[in-house]
Amino acid sequence: MKALASLSSSTLSLRCCSPFQFKIGLCQLSVTADKEKNIAHARQAIQDAASKGAQLVLLPEIWNSPYSNDSFPVYAEDIDAGGDASPSTAMLSDLARLLKITIIGGSIPERSGGNLYNTCCVFGTDGKLKAKHRKIHLFDMDIPGKITFMESKTLTAGETPTIVDTEVGRIGIGICYDIRFPELAMTYAARGAHLLCYPGAFNMTTGPLHWELLQRARATDNQLYVATCSPARDTGSGYVAWGHSTLVGPWGEVLATTEHEEAIIIGEIDYSILEQRRTHLPVTKQRRGDLYQLVDFQRLNSH
Repeated sequence: MKALASLSSSTLSLRCCSPFQFKIGLCQLSVTADKEKNIAHARQAIQDAASKGAQLVLLPEIWNSPYSNDSFPVYAEDIDAGGDASPSTAMLSDLARLLKITIIGGSIPERSGGNLYNTCCVFGTDGKLKAKHRKIHLFDMDIPGKITFMESKTLTAGETPTIVDTEVGRIGIGICYDIRFPELAMTYAARGAHLLCYPGAFNMTTGPLHWELLQRARATDNQLYVATCSPARDTGSGYVAWGHSTLVGPWGEVLATTEHEEAIIIGEIDYSILEQRRTHLPVTKQRRGDLYQLVDFQRLNSH
C-alpha cells in the first residue's frame, strides 16, 4: 500500500502556480428564507470584497437557504445542470469571470441522482467550475438540553476529498464538520495544499470552545493557512450560528477574524511563510513513518 508518511515529497513548489502574497475576503452573511434575496446579497458582498482587493473570496456554509433539514430539499439546486437549475452557482460563475477572482462558494444544498448533498463549488477567474466538494462528514449531533441536529436525515455524505489548483494556490476544501477530522487535513497537506478552506456554521454550543481551536490546530499541525467563513448569527432562526469567520496562519496565529454580526473581512496571505515555518520547525521530516502512516486511498486506487 502506498502510504503518505511525510509531506516533503509531495509539497508543491510555491512559485509554480500561485502568487506569494494576495488578499482573501471572508463574507460572513445574514441568511433569510428568500433565496433570491440571499443570492443578490451574496453577489453584493463578493463585489465589495473584490473592491477591497480580495483575489480569493470565501462564502459561508448554506448561504442561500436556512440551515434546516426541512429547507434543504426545498432550496436544493441541480449544480451539474447549471443555468436556471442552479441560480446560486450561476451567479458565482458570472462574478468570478467578471471580477477575475477565485470564488470558493461556501456551500448550498445540491440535488443530484435522487440524493441531496451539502456542496461547495470553486470557480476560477475564467468563471469555470474548477471543483465541487460534497461534505464528507455529516453533522449528526445530540447533546441533551443543548443541541440536536441530524444532517443524515436528509443529506448524503460525499465520498471524495477535494483539492484544487487555482490562480491563488493549491487549496483543500472541507465543509464545517469536516474540520474535526485531522486525517482529511493531513491528506490535503500531503497533496501539497497551501491553504485549507472550510465554509462552516458551528453552533452556540460547540462554537465558543471548538471553532477557533480546530482552525488553529489544523493550521499548526500541517503548517499551512486555514480560512473559515460562517453565516452571521440570527438568534431568531431554528439553527443559530456562532459566526466568527477567521483566517489562521501556519504558526497557528489568528490573522483576521470577526464577531458574530454580518461582516466582510480581508486578510493577507503570504505563501513564502510556509517554507519558512517548515524549515524552522521541520515536523514533516520528523514524522515517524516507521511507526505510523496516513494512507490516502483515493490516490492509492488511482495508481
